[in-house]
Amino acid sequence: MLSSDDRKSLLFPYAHVRAVQQDMLKKVRDIIESGKSAVIHAPTGLGKTVSTLGPALSVAKKKDLTIYFLTSRHTQHKIAIETLQHIKEAHLQTLVASDMIGKRWMCLQPGIKDMRGGDFNEYCKRMREDHACAFYSRARQKNGKFTVEAKVALEDMKRLSPIHTERIFSVAEDAELCPYEMAALLSASSRVIVADYLYLFDPGIRQNFLNRIGKDLSDAVIIVDEGHNLPGRIRDLASVQLSSYVILQAIKEAKKHAFPELIEELSLLQDILVGLSRSLELGGERLVRRDQFMDGLGTLDQYDDLIDRFEEAADTVREEKKQSFLGRVSAFLTLWKGEDDGYVRTVDLKQGFRQPLITLKYKCLDPSLLTAPVIKDAHSTIIMSGTLSPTGMYRDVLGFPDDSECITYGNPFPMSNRLSLIVPRTTTKFTLRSDRQYKDIAEHCSRISAAVPGNLIIFFPSYFLMREVGMYFRIISKKTVMEEDPRLTKDEKFEMLETFKTYKDAGAVLLAVSSANFAEGIDLPGDLLKGVIVVGLPLHRPDLETKALIDYYDRRFAKGWLYGYVLPAFNKTLQGAGRCIRSETDKGVIVFLDERYAWPNYRQHFPEDMGVNISIEPETLIQEFFGS
Repeated sequence: MLSSDDRKSLLFPYAHVRAVQQDMLKKVRDIIESGKSAVIHAPTGLGKTVSTLGPALSVAKKKDLTIYFLTSRHTQHKIAIETLQHIKEAHLQTLVASDMIGKRWMCLQPGIKDMRGGDFNEYCKRMREDHACAFYSRARQKNGKFTVEAKVALEDMKRLSPIHTERIFSVAEDAELCPYEMAALLSASSRVIVADYLYLFDPGIRQNFLNRIGKDLSDAVIIVDEGHNLPGRIRDLASVQLSSYVILQAIKEAKKHAFPELIEELSLLQDILVGLSRSLELGGERLVRRDQFMDGLGTLDQYDDLIDRFEEAADTVREEKKQSFLGRVSAFLTLWKGEDDGYVRTVDLKQGFRQPLITLKYKCLDPSLLTAPVIKDAHSTIIMSGTLSPTGMYRDVLGFPDDSECITYGNPFPMSNRLSLIVPRTTTKFTLRSDRQYKDIAEHCSRISAAVPGNLIIFFPSYFLMREVGMYFRIISKKTVMEEDPRLTKDEKFEMLETFKTYKDAGAVLLAVSSANFAEGIDLPGDLLKGVIVVGLPLHRPDLETKALIDYYDRRFAKGWLYGYVLPAFNKTLQGAGRCIRSETDKGVIVFLDERYAWPNYRQHFPEDMGVNISIEPETLIQEFFGS
């Protein structure tokens, strides 16, 4: 147990502390004190948020540092703010903390929620420059200084702090002030800033944000929550694509808004895409070089001039429509000029809604190109998650310094409350897929779900497999079946989850997809979820991008197959499996349904404390486990 002095020095706000949590509290404090960084695998239930924020705050107060708690989920924003409130109530007289979400979601202008991010940024910039946004004008004077109204609202927020973004939005809306500007103003006075990853890892956003709040990266303690998502988020951030559909829409836009001189340029772009894809059959793809696209548009000066002309036209379009296809073309042309090392360029041909669709892609392979400079310049960076295994892979992939600590904590929940089984009776391997296989998977899932007394989630590698297996499963399942839809809105996802909970006694089955809506960010504690089946391995289709990723990590770390293919998929399965046991009193069964999980080269990647066993007749073991 923590002594009263340790509890105070580590700013731990609760009466009970687990032994493993106690070690994490002290470890985090020592790492930040020394100015080093760490990759921490800490399973659900360990109390990661308070175990990092408390000790980080204790060091930050002494060294005058600012803590950036970065997370991609709005629910985790709330948990972080609530944790800070508890710390303040238990140990601190004052604690100013702010909460920043995407700028678009903090805007009071009507009709902007459906805008693309790039379009919104340009639209917001134009509104500010033209003094057309009343909310911004009430917050900032023309000389850039904050107004009296903004300063009054700031004092209100400081008194309420730590406050979640919803409260910031409410205060700003009541005063008719820009919520983003008010959150940024509060951030300038904050010891802790809760924000999305992109506030520090997007180079453009980072520079603008730090300048705006008057802070320096060298004084930053960065805590990255759910860090297993960071590599994918950064790759997406640094990638761009251009399709024949976008060009056709840009041509329509140019005609409607009277830019006849751009129609010829857009038609040329379309011809270049057709030329690059000419040798492809439907479903095919090929590698391309940067110059194969750029040379058809003239000299570099002509290319840059074209970007400017597209962007100027896009600004005009956004004044009326708020978003622009011409702007998307301009953004692609800008990024296409980027480096080759750590990226791959491809063109593919697929069947679109009405006609074939050509897509030219510039995809980032190496997230460390963006993350490593941030980690290097910050005072300390800690990335944590319940699926950061092996920690060494994330250290390498994200570009952590060699002296960074890699720490793995075991599961804090009783092993007797969890039954983990590999059932090697079928597979979703690409070469063996068939209707007969889908029916077999459905039959195994039906028998397993019947043995589980309550709700069950079945995770599939893709929506295609979910629907193919689901077609048979619905017929033979003895339980109510619900199915995830990729088009679910946030509210629809919440409603489906609430309906699912009502079946906790009778039992229902939710068909879902690994790494999609229900694979993380949901909690179904107690009797709300009694089992999870993970069907197959969510391995990427072995396309050119996947092969390029494997080759790249082979060159860098001699671990291309592991880093580029196997481990990312394996961690997706563990993320879904983790929905089952969310507290020390939960009891549930986890089944991995695919023969490949029993192969030594895959089985070795299960955490040691998971206690996975192989069974070809799992129903009896499940019934015995639940005592029925």
